[in-house]
Amino acid sequence: MALTPSSSNKEQLNKIVLDARQQKEEREKGYREQALKLYPWICGRCAREFNNSNLRELTVHHKNHNHDDNPSDGSNWELLCLYCHDNEHARYTEETLHGHKQLLNGASKSAGDTFNPFANLKNLLNK
Repeated sequence: MALTPSSSNKEQLNKIVLDARQQKEEREKGYREQALKLYPWICGRCAREFNNSNLRELTVHHKNHNHDDNPSDGSNWELLCLYCHDNEHARYTEETLHGHKQLLNGASKSAGDTFNPFANLKNLLNK
């Protein structure tokens, strides 16, 4: 014999389904969901690829470090894996605290460095 749900059970079930749909719509309005629709699921630094099973490890990085700057075209976002995202924020913090950027070869460049190896290039080329 099949059980038939009572009207109160149907109402509860309908409410649960409605709440779930509303929550999904709210999530889709968020910048993470927008970025995941705009960009391929690949880390912008290490090129690691993601799928539905590990998508939670892919984050949205704000290029200008302002989390309130969320243009709908995604121009301030890039997708980074957890590790690259942490590294980017560590580099930003280091630069903010100490006023220098870490260069690719491991050397650092101070904000006051003024040497330009190409400063006289135009004059040399004109000769």
